[in-house]
Amino acid sequence: MAEVIIYSTTVCPYCVRAKQLLERKGVAYKEINLSKEAPEVRVELMQRTNHRTVPQIFINDQFIGGFDQLYALEREGKLNELLA
Repeated sequence: MAEVIIYSTTVCPYCVRAKQLLERKGVAYKEINLSKEAPEVRVELMQRTNHRTVPQIFINDQFIGGFDQLYALEREGKLNELLA
């Protein structure tokens, strides 16, 4: 199974929705809550992805995007392929 990492914050409804989607699919993921991390972690992530919002989702170290992109992959039938 693929390695999935979700960068989130404590009060992010889209983070919750992304995690729920993965849980419904039975996918294990690692969550990194930026609300609880040192500020440098967020800065490094923004430099890596050029995005400021959360969630930021990686599958096998490939940046997928946020919830909208994750859901679009699911709708298009491409998410299972990435998770295999």
